[in-house]
Amino acid sequence: MSPRDRSPMSPVTADSSPISSPHVLCPPLSHHPGDGPLYPSRAPGDVSPASLVACPLCPQVREICLMFTRGVDYYWQATALLALQEAAEAFVVRLLEDAYLCSLHARRVTLFPKDLQLARRLRGLDDGI
Repeated sequence: MSPRDRSPMSPVTADSSPISSPHVLCPPLSHHPGDGPLYPSRAPGDVSPASLVACPLCPQVREICLMFTRGVDYYWQATALLALQEAAEAFVVRLLEDAYLCSLHARRVTLFPKDLQLARRLRGLDDGI
């Protein structure tokens, strides 16, 4: 409700109008900028879409699968790709959280590459990725 609508409106009756039948006159309704949102706002707990796009993920998964299976091409279910995507996102988010804690420990708020390297070293991920 906008501030314009908060004041009570006194109806105009037959006593003050030249028309003989009693009725209530209302001003025409109009929309003013800033009265309300144009779209419903989202609650903070709403589910957000996936961070990684699934389209480029499928060819990469297929390429890595071909490298490890010596040329045998396997089919992937959509649910398997979604599960792989969720796991990859969770891994990256957790790694970035640890790296940010490393930057806070160094009394900085900017995330540097050395923070990511330290987080990977503390997690024991030096050899792999």
